[in-house]
Amino acid sequence: MKAKRVLAVTMAAMMIMSLTACGNSGNSGGKEKTKIDVTFDQIEVGKDYTDIKADLKFLTHKTDVIDTKFQEYIKEFQKMYPNVNIEYEGVTDYANGVTTRLSTGDWGDICMVPTTVDKDELENYFTSFGSYKTLSESYDFVDNLKYEDDVYGIPSMANVQGMVYNKAVFEEAGITELPKTPDEFLEDLQKIKDNTDAIPLYTNFAADWTMNAWDAYIDGNATGDPDFANEGRTKGKDPFADHGDGTGPYAVYNTLYEAVKQKLTEDDPTTTDWEGSKGMMNQGKIGCMVLGSWAISQIQGAGDNADDIAYMPFPISVNGKQYAAAGPDYCYGINCNSSEDEQIAAMCYIKWLTEKSGFAESEGGISIVKGMPYPETLSSFEDIDLVINTPAPDGEENLMSDINNESELGINVSGYIPKEVLQAAIDGSKTMEEMSAEWNEKWTAAQESNGVTPQEYDYTK
Repeated sequence: MKAKRVLAVTMAAMMIMSLTACGNSGNSGGKEKTKIDVTFDQIEVGKDYTDIKADLKFLTHKTDVIDTKFQEYIKEFQKMYPNVNIEYEGVTDYANGVTTRLSTGDWGDICMVPTTVDKDELENYFTSFGSYKTLSESYDFVDNLKYEDDVYGIPSMANVQGMVYNKAVFEEAGITELPKTPDEFLEDLQKIKDNTDAIPLYTNFAADWTMNAWDAYIDGNATGDPDFANEGRTKGKDPFADHGDGTGPYAVYNTLYEAVKQKLTEDDPTTTDWEGSKGMMNQGKIGCMVLGSWAISQIQGAGDNADDIAYMPFPISVNGKQYAAAGPDYCYGINCNSSEDEQIAAMCYIKWLTEKSGFAESEGGISIVKGMPYPETLSSFEDIDLVINTPAPDGEENLMSDINNESELGINVSGYIPKEVLQAAIDGSKTMEEMSAEWNEKWTAAQESNGVTPQEYDYTK
């Protein structure tokens, strides 16, 4: 696979909280910030700090593997660090629940950093893992929670943004080549509808959060341009306009609109079932779903037909070339209020998870360690260039999320646009042209409010 550059998925903030857990302006819960001298790159797992003693609480969004996979991880880690005890706590409404708890400072020692924390407030809650300049020499995707030159979160893995599909269903439908454009994709969905009993495209609308997946394609996948997110979308003029060539954000959302309008999805999106959909797809009752590569292993494990489940690039081509965005999943963060030993032990565990556990591969993702091979499940991406968003310039780390918040479009956060698109396609209340004009109007107002004068931007050059 050609790793051109890789997308770092936007950490957009829905809530801007002026809370001071451990920054210079104060601390929460009566605790003082504990600064440690060790950095992530300095630790050699299994050799350094093996006699350290600590009891760690770890907040996680992965509630389904706390009693299985995570317990196995703890046992393996304790073979090297016998005096470090780790307790996982699953949080269902993760982003909202953990955001509230961060304000107390007394939430535990490790968490998956919620997407509600603005980058300029990271130091108020989390310990620095070290210099971005140094860490980026050994690890990919570490710019996602970077502020200035400090990295406050280490990605658990990276996801490639594509689509999960059932090979047996595609074969039965007579599809012999994976689609490369929206038109080809819609034609293939029609073949599935005509020639099989499977639901062509399952939206998982009722689960709500699953609709966010559509937002993940509008940058690297739809443009092939690593600068589009920060320059074309954040600062460009009318980024949601129809380019007329099946590329860009409009083409992504229009693919959903047309699939629903042409009745190539489930009959009643309001009754979809996320947990049930995994088994349905494994059994060949669903042709494809729009989800990150993290979902591959879950769907493969939901029945007896793991070999039928595969992953394909999102069907958009720019100048005849397909691209795929790859970006970090949730990032590990360490509580800056924890004691020195707790922070060092937490950093050792996170490094073991990153380098030794095999977590990324088991989840269908990509390891952030440079040079690690890609899993077999991503074989369809061999001729696809991965795209990394160019990091935001210093001083503009929050600009994208500020515009996103003020526009109320909730890209990569609330799934507002995909949900509006689906509803409009069902009831015919709005056309894509009408909706895209409204999105551009809201986006332009937010840009101007944040000091941005929108400029023409051409990602097809």
